[in-house]
Amino acid sequence: MRSGIFITVTSSDRLRLETLVRDRNAPQKQVWRAEIVLLSADGFGTNEIMLRTGKSKTCVWRWQERFMQEGFEGLLRDKTRPSRIPPLGADVAARVVALTQGDPPAEATHWTATLMAKRVGISASSVQRIWRAHGLQPHRVRQFKLSNDPNFVEKLHDVVGLYVDPPAHAIVLSVDEKSQIQALDRTQPGLPLKKGRAATMTHDYKRNGTTTLFAAFDVLEGKVIGRCMQKHRHQEFIRFLNQIEAQVPAKKAVHVILDNYATHKHPKVRKWLDRHPRFTFHFTPTSSSWLNAVEGFFAKLSKRRLKRGVFRSVRELKAAINRFLDETNNDPRPFTWTADPDKIVAAVKRGHQLLDSIH
Repeated sequence: MRSGIFITVTSSDRLRLETLVRDRNAPQKQVWRAEIVLLSADGFGTNEIMLRTGKSKTCVWRWQERFMQEGFEGLLRDKTRPSRIPPLGADVAARVVALTQGDPPAEATHWTATLMAKRVGISASSVQRIWRAHGLQPHRVRQFKLSNDPNFVEKLHDVVGLYVDPPAHAIVLSVDEKSQIQALDRTQPGLPLKKGRAATMTHDYKRNGTTTLFAAFDVLEGKVIGRCMQKHRHQEFIRFLNQIEAQVPAKKAVHVILDNYATHKHPKVRKWLDRHPRFTFHFTPTSSSWLNAVEGFFAKLSKRRLKRGVFRSVRELKAAINRFLDETNNDPRPFTWTADPDKIVAAVKRGHQLLDSIH
C-alpha cells in the first residue's frame, strides 16, 4: 500500500461494504470500489489489489483516498467533472436568438440548424439547444387570417349570442357546404395495421368524381341535416333550404348561421328568404368561417371517414357520407361555446396593430 494511506473500516462500514459486494443488482462500479476498500482494510498491497480487481494503480489510490475522506457514501457517487468543451457564452446565445428572428442570408425562407451553425460557427446541436431554451421553432409556421370586416364586433356578438343564449321556441342551425369532395380510389390495396407496422396506403390515387355536401348542424341538439349534390350553386342551396323547411318543425323560428359565400346572398336566395319569414340569416364576419359550428362537423367527417377512405365511385362516396350522417344523428352532441368574445375582439385588435406596425 502507498505510504500515508491507512484505511480503518468499522464493523458497520464492513457490513455495508460486504452487502454491496454481494448485491447482484448494485452497479458494478460500486462493487469494485467496495472490493478495493475491503482488500485495503485486510492489509493487501496495491499490486495484489490491482491483480484481484483488474484496476490500475491510480484507480486504486483514488478510491482509497475517497473512502478515507468521505467514507462509504463517497463510493456511491462520482465527482462532477468539467466538460471537455467549454460552455458557450451568453453572447453567442443572444446572437443566435437575434439572427433567428430575422431573415436568413441565403435563398431560404427560414433558418435551419445547419445554416445557423455555419453562420455563427458552432455545432448544430448547440443551435438546437439554444432554440429549445428560448422557445424558438423556426421550422414551424402557423397560418392566420385577420378579419377586415368593419362590423366584426357586432357580427361576432350576434353569432355567439345564438350559441350561448338562443331564442326561445327557435332552432339555431349552422349551415355551410363542403365542396369538391373527391371519390378517391387507391392504385394498390394497402396493408392492414399490425404490431410494429402502421397501416399503409399508396400515395397516388384514382379520381372517380366529386360531390358537394350541404349540411345544417343543429347547435342545440347536435343533429345534422345533410344532402349531397353535384354542384354548389344557388339553385342547389335553395333546394337544400327547402329540405330544411320540410324537416324543421313548422311552428319554430329558424336562425341560420352562414358565411359570406356569394351563393348565400344570391338575389334568388333573398327572395326565398322573403317568402319564408320564419327563417333569419346571421352572417359570420368576413374571413371568420371558424365561427361557424358546422366546420367542426366537417373536420370530423374528413378526419374519421374521408381522409383514409377508398371510394370506387361517387355513389360509394355519397353512401359513406350518408352513413356517417346517420351515425352522428344516432349519437348527437350539442355544441357548446366556451370562448370569451371580448378576448377574441382584443386579440384581433392586437393583430391589426401588429400588422400596422409592420406595414
